Amino acid sequence: MLILGIDPGSLTTGYGLVRAEGDRLTAVDFGAIATRSALPFPERLRQIFDALRGIMAHRRPDAAAVEGGFFARNVQSAIKLGQARGVALLAAALEGVPVFEYAPRQVKGAVSGFGGAEKSQVQVMVKAMLGLREIPSPADAADALALAICHHHAAGVRRRLTPVVPPAPAPRPPAHTGPRGRARPQ
Repeated sequence: MLILGIDPGSLTTGYGLVRAEGDRLTAVDFGAIATRSALPFPERLRQIFDALRGIMAHRRPDAAAVEGGFFARNVQSAIKLGQARGVALLAAALEGVPVFEYAPRQVKGAVSGFGGAEKSQVQVMVKAMLGLREIPSPADAADALALAICHHHAAGVRRRLTPVVPPAPAPRPPAHTGPRGRARPQ
């Protein structure tokens, strides 16, 4: 399974592709889509959208893991972050890539074992889990790889928890009824 992690941002959007073969995880590609703050905001969103679509069209991931809940002290920053998330979700939808959203604490917990872990702790664990020589840079790319790792763990849990349910028996045809609605003997 090839998983694309996306850490959306209005200036820098991190991405990370992780291949999962059983419990073995390998970093395939990672980086950041950087936009210039001097550009009009709609142009920055278009650049993020086009870059993510290009990555998805080229790599064909099986799933995309996107950071879900977020917190911002500044309302304008929160709105811009939400818009960057929106173009990431739209790019995945148009490429036919299923999207899964994870809260930051969930990602930290999946990677480090503690939902309140520091960013540096998560980066060290991403490096170790993917067998990288160095901590992935920039930080947005490391966060995107962490999202992909989180999805791998969550997907494994979902597979183990999904019960195997036999198909329901076919419905019986209705009994033939007489003119007064009572079943007639056959």
